[in-house]
Amino acid sequence: MASAKGAEPTADDRGERGSAPSVLALIRVVLHKQFLLLVRYPLNTASQFATIFAFFLAIFYGGQAVAGASLTDSLDGLIVGFFLWTMSTVAYAGLSWNVTREAQWGTLERLFMSPHGIGRVMGVKTAVNVLLSFLWGGVMLALMMAVTGQVLAVDPLTVVPLLVLTLGSVVGIGFAFAGLALVFKRVENLFQLVQFAFVGLIAAPVGEIPALRLLPMSHGSYLTSQAMAEGIPLWGMPAWELGLLLATSTAYLLAGYACFHLAQRRSRREGLLGQY
Repeated sequence: MASAKGAEPTADDRGERGSAPSVLALIRVVLHKQFLLLVRYPLNTASQFATIFAFFLAIFYGGQAVAGASLTDSLDGLIVGFFLWTMSTVAYAGLSWNVTREAQWGTLERLFMSPHGIGRVMGVKTAVNVLLSFLWGGVMLALMMAVTGQVLAVDPLTVVPLLVLTLGSVVGIGFAFAGLALVFKRVENLFQLVQFAFVGLIAAPVGEIPALRLLPMSHGSYLTSQAMAEGIPLWGMPAWELGLLLATSTAYLLAGYACFHLAQRRSRREGLLGQY
């Protein structure tokens, strides 16, 4: 409602004239949408989780049948590795697949029309996907420890920072492939191949080949395994190891976002956003 002439503008007047878009409102909307997708399609959500858990059971019981008691020696590494693979898959897939789904739903162009800008929208979506990956990974970790009877050290002050840094490189890969989805549209099969490539990155022998620390996820997987399997706290790890993890994760994150930025500029320039 308009205020009287000469009077101070009211809050309603300022809202009508337009104000800076609320980041909190954006976060609330993205969280609400993600929650609805999980709740309104319960069979799809349950089948996704069951598939991942069944994959672990097949590896665990199949390994027992083949390797017998010797599997116990590597059980800690198996649980930590599968825990990281679950989180990385959820974080990566949530970002890269999101672009494909938005294009299928016909809502991709609306994201680019947001007053927040596509960069901020994708940043919030990324943060929500990482939070979701923590939820899935936590539940999966509890189930794996219950099934195997193996208890790992889970110190939040150590594990959470390491996981955030490890997932930073995963998010960078997700941004890069989200950019490919903007330009090439149908790249679902490539998405799935990358998820299996994560297995090799997580299992990379960083302790034997130091150069592998520069690969995405590999160094973070190595340090997380030390923290959870051997109980080494964050402050007990060498500072250069943590600094290298921070540097590599940041580099992959920035490189992935740069690829996404270039891809979205090309797709807008060539009028590809509305196509699928």
